[in-house]
Amino acid sequence: MTDALNDQTVDQLSEPRSEIAASVIVSIAGEGARLRDDQAQAVAALCEPAARVLVVQATGWGKSAVYWAATAIRRHEGAGPTLVVSPLLSLMRDQVAAAERAGLRAATVNSSNIDAWSTIEDSLRSGDLDVLLVSPERLANPGFGRRVLDRLAGNLGLLVIDEAHAVSDWGHDFRPDYRRVSEVLQRLNPQTPVLATTATANARVTEDVAAQLGETTLVLRGPLARRSLQLAVVDALSPLERYAWVIDHLPELPGSGIVYTLTVADAERLAAAVQAVHGSDTKVAAYTGKLDAAQRERLEDQLRDNRLKALIATSALGMGYDKPDLGFVVHVGSPPSPVSYYQQVGRAGRAIDHAIVALLPSEADAGVWEYFATATIPDERQVEKLLAGLAAYSDGELASVPALEAETGLRRTKVELMLKQLAVDGVVERAEGGWRRTGKDWRYDAPHYDAIIATRRREAQIMRAYTRGERCLMQLLQESLDDQTAAACGRCSVCLGRLPEPLRVEPSNEIVAQVTTILRGETHVLEPRKMWPGGAFGSRGRIPGNEMPDPGRVIVHADAPEWREVIRQAFGVDGEPVQELNDAAVATLSRWRSSWSGRPEVAIALPAAGFSQLTGGIARHLAAVGKLQTAEMPIISDRALATDASSADEAAYWRDSIRVNEALCDAVADRSVLLVVDASSSGWPVTVAASHLRTAGAKAVLPLLVHRRP
Repeated sequence: MTDALNDQTVDQLSEPRSEIAASVIVSIAGEGARLRDDQAQAVAALCEPAARVLVVQATGWGKSAVYWAATAIRRHEGAGPTLVVSPLLSLMRDQVAAAERAGLRAATVNSSNIDAWSTIEDSLRSGDLDVLLVSPERLANPGFGRRVLDRLAGNLGLLVIDEAHAVSDWGHDFRPDYRRVSEVLQRLNPQTPVLATTATANARVTEDVAAQLGETTLVLRGPLARRSLQLAVVDALSPLERYAWVIDHLPELPGSGIVYTLTVADAERLAAAVQAVHGSDTKVAAYTGKLDAAQRERLEDQLRDNRLKALIATSALGMGYDKPDLGFVVHVGSPPSPVSYYQQVGRAGRAIDHAIVALLPSEADAGVWEYFATATIPDERQVEKLLAGLAAYSDGELASVPALEAETGLRRTKVELMLKQLAVDGVVERAEGGWRRTGKDWRYDAPHYDAIIATRRREAQIMRAYTRGERCLMQLLQESLDDQTAAACGRCSVCLGRLPEPLRVEPSNEIVAQVTTILRGETHVLEPRKMWPGGAFGSRGRIPGNEMPDPGRVIVHADAPEWREVIRQAFGVDGEPVQELNDAAVATLSRWRSSWSGRPEVAIALPAAGFSQLTGGIARHLAAVGKLQTAEMPIISDRALATDASSADEAAYWRDSIRVNEALCDAVADRSVLLVVDASSSGWPVTVAASHLRTAGAKAVLPLLVHRRP
C-alpha cells in the first residue's frame, strides 16, 4: 500500500465524507497517508447514485482503498452493504483483512467456508455486515441468488467488480460468469454505484468494460510503470536447462518469491526437483489449481511469512495474492500475452525498492500460447451437439453436467465452459438441480470470435518481441497496455545490455545432470478410468471392477523436459526403442512391484498411437528381463480415429478395433498381464484393452504407458 499513497490530495469530498475517507486510509496505510487525486475523485463519484467508475491503475496503486473509503462513507450515510466480486480465494482473504483494518465488518462466501454461510447470510440480513465478497461463479448459483441476492434487492450500497478485465472477452483472463454482474445489478438496483478495478487493461479492454458499465462511466487511468521491478530475459535455454537454472539461482535471489510455470505438471516436477537438490536449505512448494482451498491458504501464509523461499506456481496464484515485500518473480515459460505477464510480475516489489523479474522463454511455449488463444472460444459443432443434448430434456426436466457429458461425449470441463457462455447469451439457464434451454436461438458469431483469436495471436507476437529483447522490457509492457507514458526504464536487461546481478545465463552442468536423474526417477501413476462414456460407445455408467485395470505407471509424463530429446527421437519414426527407454521401463517396474496386485506373467504390446516396433520392442525387453511370456493382441480397423474424437467415439473405436481370439484367451487366462502402451492422452485405449483382457480371463492388467501426452 505504501506505493499507492502520497502527500497530494484534492478537496473533492465534503467535510464529513473527507474525514471518514481520511480515517480509512490511515487505518489501512498508517499515519500520514492521504488519498491521491484520482482516489479522491473516484470516492467522490461513488458517493452519488448510479455512478459508474472504472479504475485502471498499476498494482500497488491503492485501488482497494477507493472501495473501502466509499463503503465507509455510504454505510455512515445509511446505505446498504457493499458486494465485492473477486476472482480468487487468496484475494478474498486479503480483502477481508484489509476491510477489517478499515473498521468495516467483512465476510466472504466461498467453497472453503460452507459451514459459515448461514451465519454470514444472517449477518447480511440483519445489517451487521458492511462488505460481502463473492466469486463471479457464485452469482450464477441459483441457491445463492434466492438466499442472498434477492434479499439485497433495493438495499445494495455499492457494487465492486475487481479484476474487471475478466468481464471482457478481449481481456487475457475472460471468465463468462463475470458477465452476470450486469444482470445482478439490474436485479438489485440500477441506482447502485458501481466501481470496476484492474491493473491489466489495454485501451480496447478499457473501452469494452466501460461500455458495459454504461455511457457515463468515469475512467481513471494512470501510468503503469513499476520502478521497483528490474526485468530480465534469460534466453537460449532448453526446457531441462530452465529447471536447472531455477535450482541453481534460487538460493541467490533476494527474499522470497514466486516461480511461475505454464502447466500443473511443470509446477509439480520443478518443485520436486528443487526439494531433491536443496532439501530444507531452500524450501519450496507447488501451488496449482488442483489444491483445495485449505492447502492454498496454508501455502500462501507460508510464503507471506517467509517460511518458504518460493512457491512454484501456475497462474492459480495470479490475481489477488498480496505480499508487499515479494523479492522476485521468475517465469519458466512465457505467458501467452504481455498483459497477463504484466499482471503476474506485478506481485513483486510492491513495498520494496528493488525486485528481480526474470523470464526464461522456450520455443516450446508457442504450443501453450496457441491453446490459450482458442481455449475459451466456443466450437460451433460442439455447441450444437450440447444444445441437441439439452433438447432431449423437456417438460421442465433439468440436465446435469455429468449427464450432458455422457450424452454428448464432450469433456466435462468443455461442457461447463460452454454452458456458462450460453447462459451469458441467454440461450440456457441454470436452476437448482441442473440446466435447461430457454427457447432463445444461438448463433455462432464467427467474425467476433475470429477477431478475438487474431488479437490473442498478435499478443503472442508481442511476447516474442519481448523475449528477443527488441527494446526496453518495461516500455514494451507499458505499450502493450496502451500506456501513453511509456519510456525506457534504464535498468532492465535490454537497457543495461546484460543480465543484472545475481543472474547468469547458464546453469551448472552438475545441476543439469542432477535434475535429469531426479526427474527420470519420479513415479507417475496412471489412474484407471471408472466410468464408461455413453454416447457413441453405448454403455454408460460405472465400469465393473472385474473389467478394470490396476493403477498403472507412466514413463514420460506430458512434456517432461528430462525426456524431451528422447521422445523426439523415439516418436519421430517408428523403430526399436532406444536404450534409455528400455532402461527406464525396467526401473519403473522395479519401483512399481511393491504395489502390484500380482507379479505380471504375460507382456502384451498395444501400439495405440501406431508405434508398433517401439511398443513391441519395450514389451519384448521387459519380457526377457522379467522372464515373462509374450502374447499378441490383434488390432484391426477399417477406419482411422479422428484427431478431435470425443471420449465416446474414441472408446467405441478401440472397442471395435481390438480383437480377442482364442490364442489370446489361452495366453492370459488366470494370469496377470503387463500391458505396454506407446502413447495416449485420454487413457481410453488402456481402459478398453483392459476390459477386453479381463473379460478374456486375465486376473489382473497392469498398464505401462510410455508417454502420457498432454
